[in-house]
Amino acid sequence: MEYEKIVSVTGLPGLYELVSSKSDGAIVRSLEDKTTRFVSSRIHNFSHLESIEVYTTRENVNLVEVFKAMGNSSENLPDEKDNNALRKYFEKVYPDLDFERVYASDMKKMVKWYGILKSNNIEIKLREPEEEPVEAQQPEPEEKEAPAKPKKAEKAEKAEAPAKAEKPVKAASEKEKEPAKKAAKPAAKSAAKKEKEEKKEAPKKKAASKAAKTEAKKETPAKKKAAAKKSTKK
Repeated sequence: MEYEKIVSVTGLPGLYELVSSKSDGAIVRSLEDKTTRFVSSRIHNFSHLESIEVYTTRENVNLVEVFKAMGNSSENLPDEKDNNALRKYFEKVYPDLDFERVYASDMKKMVKWYGILKSNNIEIKLREPEEEPVEAQQPEPEEKEAPAKPKKAEKAEKAEAPAKAEKPVKAASEKEKEPAKKAAKPAAKSAAKKEKEEKKEAPKKKAASKAAKTEAKKETPAKKKAAAKKSTKK
């Protein structure tokens, strides 16, 4: 039987082992007469012994600490009905007990509960807290050195290096071409101007040719008349 399963029930004397829990209560077994019964949570309250604390002149202590002091003491357990004997007993066994807040009824329960636990050979100790699993740290991958390049690859890289250096020469040749391009621009502009002027003069030339044709037409009848007169005179 484990200490963590021992409970006290309000309204019922003694201590009980918690057999099973239900939504509306619990099934418990008495440590004194070993009877099993259902206890309704609507009527009774349950208190685990391992969760009970006792007032002291310093910080509160768990009930287990008082039980251990009682087990280490050579004093005989007092009469539960004698309040003075109870106080004197705890003044010797656990003098830090706050007797202004710990009443005679509380001391009576502690003496009775300790006797029941001893008669049932229950080890009085708190359960150890469960340790959280520690995640195993994975070793960091080692950085691998890059494999050494073969000599052939080194020679190829060296051969490529001069080829890369030739690029500025190309840039220089392009710069040399720039003045020629600039010189070609004015020639192109003058040619364009000539074309515009020729287009403007083209209508004038056409008008002049038309006028010449009309004059030629007028002259031909006059010439014909003059030739006819000459022939008649002869």
